[in-house]
Amino acid sequence: MKAKGYPMLAGLLAVMLLVGLQTPAYGKNATTKATWIWQTDLIQDGGEELLDFSREEGINLIFLQIDRQMPSEVYEAFIQRAHENQMAVHALGGDPRWALTEHREDMLGLADWVINYNGKVSIGSRFDGIHLDIEPYVLAEWEDEQDIIINTWEQNLMVFLNQVSGSDLELGIDIPFWFDQYTLANGTGLNEWLIGTFDHVTVMAYRNEVESEHGILDLTRDELELANRLGKQILIGVNTKEMPGEPHTSFYGHGKERMNAKLEHLSGALSSYASFAGIAIHDIRNWQSMSNDGSVPPDDKEPDSPAPAPDNDPEPGEGRVPDADPVTRDSIVRGTYIWEAHEVIQNSQEILDFAKEKNLNWLYVRLDLEQPYSSYSSFVKQAAAAGIEVHAMGGHPIWALEENRPRMMQLVNYVKNYNRAVEGNERFHGIHLDIEPYVLPAWRENSQQVISEWTANLDAFVTELNKDSNLEASMDMAVWLDKYKVPGQDMSLSKWMINRMDHVSLMAFRDTAEGSNGIVGVAKEEIAFADELGKPIKISVEIKASHEGDHITFYEEGAAYMEKELAKLPDLLKDSPSFTGSVVHAYAYWNNAKP
Repeated sequence: MKAKGYPMLAGLLAVMLLVGLQTPAYGKNATTKATWIWQTDLIQDGGEELLDFSREEGINLIFLQIDRQMPSEVYEAFIQRAHENQMAVHALGGDPRWALTEHREDMLGLADWVINYNGKVSIGSRFDGIHLDIEPYVLAEWEDEQDIIINTWEQNLMVFLNQVSGSDLELGIDIPFWFDQYTLANGTGLNEWLIGTFDHVTVMAYRNEVESEHGILDLTRDELELANRLGKQILIGVNTKEMPGEPHTSFYGHGKERMNAKLEHLSGALSSYASFAGIAIHDIRNWQSMSNDGSVPPDDKEPDSPAPAPDNDPEPGEGRVPDADPVTRDSIVRGTYIWEAHEVIQNSQEILDFAKEKNLNWLYVRLDLEQPYSSYSSFVKQAAAAGIEVHAMGGHPIWALEENRPRMMQLVNYVKNYNRAVEGNERFHGIHLDIEPYVLPAWRENSQQVISEWTANLDAFVTELNKDSNLEASMDMAVWLDKYKVPGQDMSLSKWMINRMDHVSLMAFRDTAEGSNGIVGVAKEEIAFADELGKPIKISVEIKASHEGDHITFYEEGAAYMEKELAKLPDLLKDSPSFTGSVVHAYAYWNNAKP
């Protein structure tokens, strides 16, 4: 599978496409410094805060995600102001499914939208380009069908490029640094084809060291040399987002001053490459949140950070953990996740008001283990009085690894001792884990070894809970884990997890209840396992914005549409005794969702 096999077509594209990273009249003589804006709603007020930050940081290229439902006047105002500040704006779009033939039309819809928009507005308010972020390697099918997906992705991109030919739009695409291991059907390297086809590519070299082995220089050298030969432009992408379990892939926690110094060094080291066009920093919201010196605000501490027992609470107790008082609630769960530990402490009444408005009776609440027990006891008591069952929550991808089992047990011990110290109506009813190790490099290297350690840790978690308590053990579970086996057993990983836990929340992240790719369709195997085992299942859905695809989340449709789809589940699952309700991810996004 490679990229050289389109000589005639490549020649045609070379004529069609602009050469070089241009950023029109907006700082065209300067090295490019770009950033991504994924949260399109941030420009609804004109985006002055974003533009002020961009100006201060020397940004001259913005990749702005497109919400096709947003009025064009919002884009006009923002782009006009960006151009006045010497910043080019490229329309950003992407979805891993855009690599599949059946989703080609959605990608073409972005091209149509941008071309139509540009045709209706003044020159100063037009988009300067289109930037694609398509990461098909996150698709569940990628592991087994890489060649097929690469082939359809190539075909989709060819149609896309043909559609935008003659539009004067600059075209860019994000690629990971490790794409050079893949080839197209004709033998051309995937990287070579993408670099040669687009005006520029952004190589996502997500590391926080420049010179070290496997540092940014080492990881991008091949792409830069290839782009030199092809006469193309490369932006080097770096990351500022917190990456639990993979801190080496981000400048999170390093501080702006240290990052800027390293990026200045990087730019100097790459200046000898004619193909080097500049730096792209992912993404603006995380970048804005960085401190100058690298200090991390208390509320942003890693969720798995070791914490000492609170000084003002009792030492670990002895004897059996007393049960929480029963909560009078409907048998069908309506719940949500509260990931921001400080919310419960600082905004407890707002959460309770929201829960009452949404008729919630179930909360997963992430804990800050450095807080005294009094930080939670009042909230749990008020929630219980309102008919809401509260489960403590924690998790991190690295909790799947044997070496990090003590971090998980720290949460267990905190909750046990908390429940020993407080009254019955102030106690947590269980502990809920969110551990997703498939985002770790170790999963890609040896998934079976990770699964072996993960299941051992989960087994230890349940054993420890059952030893001296009736605390309910639960976890979030991806819908596609049924394709993996438990090492040494003829049982799917999903079935093992459902059997070992008291309940699971199945992350059936889809935006429609019915259909083969709807919530019920993607969850049917797990629901069947739960029915067979007599274990309860909760269906978890997403309302957070996601660049993995519109079908993943209710973000675009809004809360009312989500409620209509969730209301269908009891009837669709009426023959499944395991179905016990739904949980929305998460409070912070639901609270600010479209109506």
